[in-house]
Amino acid sequence: MVYMDNVAGTKPDKRVIDKMIPFYTEKYGNPSAHFYPLGREAFEAIDEARGYVADLIGAENDEIIFTSCGTESNNLALKGVLDTDKTKGKKHIVISEIEHFSVQNVCMKLMNEGYEITKIRVDETGKVDMKALEKAVTPETALVSVMHANPEIGTVQDLKKVGEICRKNEVLFHTDAVAGMGHAEIDVNDFGCDLLSLAGQNFYGPKGSAALFVKNGVKLNPLFDGGFQEKGLRSGSENVPAIVGLGEAARIAKEEMGEYVPRMKKLQKKLWNGLDEMFDFIHFTGDKDDRLPGHVSFWIEYIEGESLLLWYSLKDVYGASGSACSSNIQAEDEDELEASYVLTAVGVPNDICAGSLTFSMSKYNTEDEVDRVLEITPEIVNKLCEMSPYYNK
Repeated sequence: MVYMDNVAGTKPDKRVIDKMIPFYTEKYGNPSAHFYPLGREAFEAIDEARGYVADLIGAENDEIIFTSCGTESNNLALKGVLDTDKTKGKKHIVISEIEHFSVQNVCMKLMNEGYEITKIRVDETGKVDMKALEKAVTPETALVSVMHANPEIGTVQDLKKVGEICRKNEVLFHTDAVAGMGHAEIDVNDFGCDLLSLAGQNFYGPKGSAALFVKNGVKLNPLFDGGFQEKGLRSGSENVPAIVGLGEAARIAKEEMGEYVPRMKKLQKKLWNGLDEMFDFIHFTGDKDDRLPGHVSFWIEYIEGESLLLWYSLKDVYGASGSACSSNIQAEDEDELEASYVLTAVGVPNDICAGSLTFSMSKYNTEDEVDRVLEITPEIVNKLCEMSPYYNK
């Protein structure tokens, strides 16, 4: 098996699992019950994990709120910050046109509640148009949300510039940093952001573990009401094993990124160049240089992304389809399939692109695995070209 869908979820580090297991089997106390040792032990473990996550992104310990996933963190950031002291009366939000669904769909709902949403265009590499962003921000803007890196095309944004624009205009700034966490230098002080979302599953931690950085002084309203866990912003008994796992993943990333990221970049270059040399009708998406390490995304003229994905999977190579059809589940037929909004935003032509493919590698991938992908690709592409009614033979 060659697993190259790591931007969707990485294999947890064994040290993460080992750190979690005792909190299922032996240290199972409720952290709110810190009047006796079993509860105190869980409370202290959460506190330790909070410190590791904060250290990874350059934050203070009390600026970390634990959540269940990146989607929850994004929702808490966008919905929670509205109608607070720094945003009261402001009904305008600015996002990029390639944000994750958990930002896009929140904004669609807010439009129904009277908010104005401005989507900033990106160029053909997926980079946000900074002049358009600067022009879009007004005294009525409550929040700007621009993701650190897009998982479909891999492009990393210049968040330092976004932060400068927001600070100059005294506007709150949120970034969804889920895709790049643990694989890129992410520092909340360097970015100048007020809110930042991250999730453990993208950097060798457990699924169901995530956090939201909330800069001291920024007020939030909770998504739901309950007890006083996580400053009352995320009430409910904490998922101690998941939080411990997230903390351990953050600790490991902080210590070892400098070793495994260069190796991932080397594999990325080998895969990119190898594919590029094979065909003159392959097109890569995203910025070639400013992109996630180990990330290669492309489309091939007249070949469906899902077809590529299926044939690769038959050879036990697993990637993801950043498809021209974002989902076939609700479509009655092919005519109802919708184009990927990310591909559309970067100008991929619908008439000759029927879907893209994303290979995203982790610290566990090897050069032999890259060789395997390059070995089987010509056979797959040639077979699909022969089957395509549009391919000009």
